[in-house]
Amino acid sequence: MELRQNNAKGDRTAGGRPAPAVDIVVVSYNTRDLTLACLRSIARETTVSYRIIVVDNASRDDSADAVAAAFPEVLLLRSASNLGFAGAVNLAAERLAAPWLLLLNSDAEIRDRGIDRLLAYAQAEPKKGIYGGRILQRDGRHQGVSCLGRPTVWSHLCNATGLTFLFRGSPWFDPEAIELREDAPPREVDIVAGCLFLISAADWRRLGGFDARFFMYGEEADLCLRAAKLGLTSVVAPFATALHLGEASAETPANPVMQIARARLTLMRRHWHPCWHFTIVPLGWLWAALYQRRQIVTRGGFSFWP
Repeated sequence: MELRQNNAKGDRTAGGRPAPAVDIVVVSYNTRDLTLACLRSIARETTVSYRIIVVDNASRDDSADAVAAAFPEVLLLRSASNLGFAGAVNLAAERLAAPWLLLLNSDAEIRDRGIDRLLAYAQAEPKKGIYGGRILQRDGRHQGVSCLGRPTVWSHLCNATGLTFLFRGSPWFDPEAIELREDAPPREVDIVAGCLFLISAADWRRLGGFDARFFMYGEEADLCLRAAKLGLTSVVAPFATALHLGEASAETPANPVMQIARARLTLMRRHWHPCWHFTIVPLGWLWAALYQRRQIVTRGGFSFWP
């Protein structure tokens, strides 16, 4: 893999300067304008010391050049191939200088000092492990994918048969969904969304980073479930917010369905008891077929983990 590093002055440890409080990693893939808006929102809404690491996954829209021109202080890593989200984050994490690592989607924008508030909470509660915020739609409503419950055989069956779609928000038929009110206190959850995801650098290294078998989707779920096995807790703080436009780098409508289906299958093989493995493949591809058909009918957007 060919890799070019631009903007060495983006490393705030150079020249004797102190390390930043948090390294913010943004993965860009054909999202030039959105990536620039994301970086502007960080600069506008963040007062803690930080360093931004942008990994460009071989974009074809001049994303990397645009970032280099507009934000020369950013540490820009140009990959000659698309490493996927997990691979790109792992690459950036090799260069961590801060005690905290924050992942932010390139199609997301920080709102209301979101990074400051999430980092302050994590520093006050350092034993929690993984921290997330409240992910909003364009109109300011909760997007519904800030955090999730643990996938189970029952939730997988509900997803595969369409019961989750028919009974959105039902604790019986949509058990992975968690609704967050703006005024709700922080709460422990099973999975924090990778759109706005904070972890200490020490815990990241302890967990070995993302599993590269998850090219896109599911890597944060896997990390949270592995963290739980080591006694770490995932928590979401609704007062830390980010706007998420969603699926901006998807090439075609069919791509996310197949990617999510593969990610779910990989996650279940890794975290379910072997006695349930016989259910994984047929239910997984049934879900993919039904979900893709629903998207064609409703022309709705994709969530990171339906």
